[in-house]
Amino acid sequence: MSYEKELKAAKKAASLAAQLCQKVQKALLQSDVHSKSDKSPVTVADYGSQALVSFVLGKELPTASFSMVAEEDSADLRKDGGQDTLERITKLINDTLSSDGSYDLSPLSGEDVLTAIDSGKSEGGPNGRHWVLDPIDGTKGFLRGDQYAIALALLDEGKVVLGVLACPNLPLQPIGNTEKHSLQNQAGCLFFAEVGGGTHMQSLDGSLSTKVHVSSTVNPAEASFFESYEAAHSLHDLSSSIATKLGVQAPPVRIDSQAKYGALSRGDGAIYLRFPHKGYREKIWDHAAGCIVVTEAGGVVTDAGGNPLDFSKGRFLDLDTGIIVTNQKLMPLLLKAVQDALSESSQATPSL
Repeated sequence: MSYEKELKAAKKAASLAAQLCQKVQKALLQSDVHSKSDKSPVTVADYGSQALVSFVLGKELPTASFSMVAEEDSADLRKDGGQDTLERITKLINDTLSSDGSYDLSPLSGEDVLTAIDSGKSEGGPNGRHWVLDPIDGTKGFLRGDQYAIALALLDEGKVVLGVLACPNLPLQPIGNTEKHSLQNQAGCLFFAEVGGGTHMQSLDGSLSTKVHVSSTVNPAEASFFESYEAAHSLHDLSSSIATKLGVQAPPVRIDSQAKYGALSRGDGAIYLRFPHKGYREKIWDHAAGCIVVTEAGGVVTDAGGNPLDFSKGRFLDLDTGIIVTNQKLMPLLLKAVQDALSESSQATPSL
């Protein structure tokens, strides 16, 4: 089955959401008065991105029944004190749609925006089609002026069948250990994948796309690995232990968001390790788009037990400990190193 129409709609939606987020981040970085503890800019961008994606998918696929599993809902915006934020979001969305010019329509109202945000309340599951959205994956990266992604995927009968990652700050050229992953060089990548169709990358301004493939590295000593930028998001010590067991020489490349999946899909690194702190439950929107972008580029994504990720269980992923990503040649070695390191870790820290 082809998902050509759906993929085209998803690319359009994610690209427009990226434009909206770029406007907010640019204003944020130019503001001298902004405090890093002030989350309001990312709140505006987060809600705006979700509403815009919902709206564009509805416009592009008007006859399809619509179900979306997404991170946000409008409850806080409907409270006393939420009106100013809602007005900012509504203006941003209308400005973005107006400058794009694809849709001949009157400006959206605040109520239209709230309705669009709340279209993301679906629970997903194994039956039917469900869009899966993280409107801004990597909010801390967004606030720092660094990496973030708009991550959109489509589930069909519990399987991820397409994925789009819009990464506004990811350079078009490969990233490495020495490069500052910021707004230098030409940046702005759109990765997209359809089941059976491979993974492609183009610039966010719409250049011709190129097919990408994961690293062909077979020697762990030559492999580099990605992990979360924030130590609070993943157990860096465990990742370091695994890398040592594998014989990885290079230091980790730490970047925010599912931009890691995009970079991995084009061979910038060979391994991605994510081991959340105990008790954390992964959400499907944090991995659905990235997973198909990597697998269609020839990679493998599993949990720490070697099991494929199951996106059919609702809003959460039921995982064995963590997520590991690499190419098919390195996966057996990586799995062994992961299991050895986890075994040592559990012996060193017996449960109380």
